[in-house]
Order: sequence, then C-alpha cells, then structure tokens
Amino acid sequence: MFNITIIGVAGGSGSGKTTFARRVVEHLGPERCAVLSQDNYYIDQSAMFVEDGGAVNFDHPDSLEFSLLARHLEQLRSGLTVEVPIYEFATHTRSRKETLRLEPKPVVLVDGILFLGQPDVRAQLDAAVFIDIPEPVRFERRMRRDIAERGRTAEGVKVQWERQVQPMHERFVEPAKAHATWIAGDDEGLRHALDSVKRRAGL
Repeated sequence: MFNITIIGVAGGSGSGKTTFARRVVEHLGPERCAVLSQDNYYIDQSAMFVEDGGAVNFDHPDSLEFSLLARHLEQLRSGLTVEVPIYEFATHTRSRKETLRLEPKPVVLVDGILFLGQPDVRAQLDAAVFIDIPEPVRFERRMRRDIAERGRTAEGVKVQWERQVQPMHERFVEPAKAHATWIAGDDEGLRHALDSVKRRAGL
C-alpha cells in the first residue's frame, strides 16, 4: 500500500480552485492523483429551494455534510474506496441511488470554499493551498459558471452574491486562509503553489 498525501485547494467562490486542481492532476497524472470536491457533500435542500435561490444559503457551512467528507478522507488515507455523493445543482437534490466511486491514490486533492474552516476535515489534510483572488474577478467567474452550468439567471446570481456569497466569504472563507500552507494570489503565486504541491507529493 502506498502512502497517501491529502492536499486542500481552498478559496472563495470563483477563485479558480477547480482549474488549479486540474493543473495538479495534469502534472501528477490521473493515475497518481484524485480530486474530491466539497460540492458533492451538500445536503439535500430541494424542499427549501424556491426559484433562483430562495431561503437556502449554500455558502454557509451548515449546508454541507462535513462529517461525511472527513470520514471519506480518513478512509481514503487508510486505503479504502469511498462512495461519494452526487449532488445535482439544477434541482438541489442529492441522488439517493447513485454515487461516485473514488479509489485511493498517492495524492488526493480536496477542492472547495468552506472545508478549510472545519477542524475535522482540516485534521485529515497534509497541506493546503488558498487561492486569494479579488472579489470582482470571482464574481465575474461565478456569474459565467452559474448561468452556463447551473441554470441560473444573471439577476439571481447577483442577488445571491450580495446576500449570501460575499457575506459568507467574509465570515467563513477569508478567516480560514490562516490555516493554509500556501497562499496564491497571482500567476506567480499559483506557479509556486503548484511546484510546492508537486514537491509535497514527492515529485
């Protein structure tokens, strides 16, 4: 059994976490690196979701099942395969029948906005990158993604950002930056973080 290194990729919504995680996988190779997304661990809140947002705050830690995420990371480190939930953002439901099977690999990346502020998840990490990108850039990226991929309207995205996303960023995401091993705020910082991740992975 190989040793497993678990690295967090954190930052605000639209900061480029998923893109960075993909770059790591490209450099390490998919046979050596797996990505576990925090987004899969949203609890089913379809009953509360009304039109374009409703009363559901998806940027608050209470909207996610972090205990399950922490348990899955622990199991992966022990060499066990885990069944990752599937969350459907268009309907805000968690699939009751299907899961994603994730096998342990030498490097496991955890990608998400809020996990770095959770002690039980953080305890499973060997290191973490925090991608620190200005709010206007993150908002623009969020707008494009939610309209193209999640069936949202521009007005709904704007309202949600002002009422939930940015306030929760200031309350939960930004303070968690203190727990990061590396902070990247520009292209040079991202290159340094990528090189650091590769070194931590033994490459």
